[in-house]
Amino acid sequence: MIEKIVEENVWDVLEKTHLPIVVYGMGNGADMVIDKLRRMGLEIAEVFASDKFVRGQFFRGLQVKKYSDICREYDDFFIVMSFAVHDDETIENVRKMASEHPLVAPDVPVADDTIFTREFIEAHDEEFDKAYSLLADDESRKNYVNILNFKVSGKIEYLFSSEKEKSFIYKEIFNVGEDEVFVDLGAYDGDTIREFCNACGGKYKKIYAFEADEKNFKKLCAKTEGMENISLHNLAAWDKKETLVFEKKMGRNSRLSPVGNVQVQADTVDNIADGEVTILKMDIEGSEEKALDGARETIVKYNPKLYICAYHRNSDMFLLPLKIHSMCSDYRFYFYHQRYIPAWESNFYGVI
Repeated sequence: MIEKIVEENVWDVLEKTHLPIVVYGMGNGADMVIDKLRRMGLEIAEVFASDKFVRGQFFRGLQVKKYSDICREYDDFFIVMSFAVHDDETIENVRKMASEHPLVAPDVPVADDTIFTREFIEAHDEEFDKAYSLLADDESRKNYVNILNFKVSGKIEYLFSSEKEKSFIYKEIFNVGEDEVFVDLGAYDGDTIREFCNACGGKYKKIYAFEADEKNFKKLCAKTEGMENISLHNLAAWDKKETLVFEKKMGRNSRLSPVGNVQVQADTVDNIADGEVTILKMDIEGSEEKALDGARETIVKYNPKLYICAYHRNSDMFLLPLKIHSMCSDYRFYFYHQRYIPAWESNFYGVI
């Protein structure tokens, strides 16, 4: 796989630039970017945010400015984007900025502590090659290489050339019908359930939804009120029935933490789903490997269509399809990216 990676590490590029480095965004992502740059001996010149978020605040000792302010103060600069976005308006603004100044969106960890680099790919070259060999078509193979090049370089054009509408997945890959049994792990407020219902015209056999976060679970209950044949579970998906510890400040990207103090009950798909499952979706902030183990009997017996997110851990890009393949070698995998910066919503879709 390493021979298909044509880009330099984004951090090496930033280390060599003579332009002022400006960080676009605030929050955890910006903290990780700034900390990484400072460990390299690099200091940022400015921080800016989208206009509607600029209210005279400071971030990491710098006043948060608007993009127009930065443009007035510098002839040129290097933009380091440090937050996630998927709405069309902001993405188009990002594309405009990238046409005016160098811009990268470094891939920073979601659920582990390692930075994605060429060296990581080289160290796991055999596993990446095996995962690549499981992909079912040329488009998926192209997308896979594109996303790896994005993760190395932070160049957003790789994301745009790999996009696929979710409606295509449901219709062309999953061939969704009216008798589906859909299991949604990481249901959030029911956003994927709404996608699924739109795809099947609101006709389905059963929905199971797991959501670990209590606040999100309340939203899920409210958003699905009145729906028939839906079973909601305030549980984390795992490989056994167990009590887990999550970070106190959870939200959509809640995750396991050894220093957290919020206890969450966990259970398996095999324990909860009562009989056949036809579609199994996982977007559970780095717990996908454990949840796959907890769905082994379901996968082997019923061969559900699989929708598995692959962006939380660096190893997800090879480990998840290889684990599924070890359970059932008949799966064919497709790989697509839905509109998002960075490579969130880069997913494997498995069918038999």
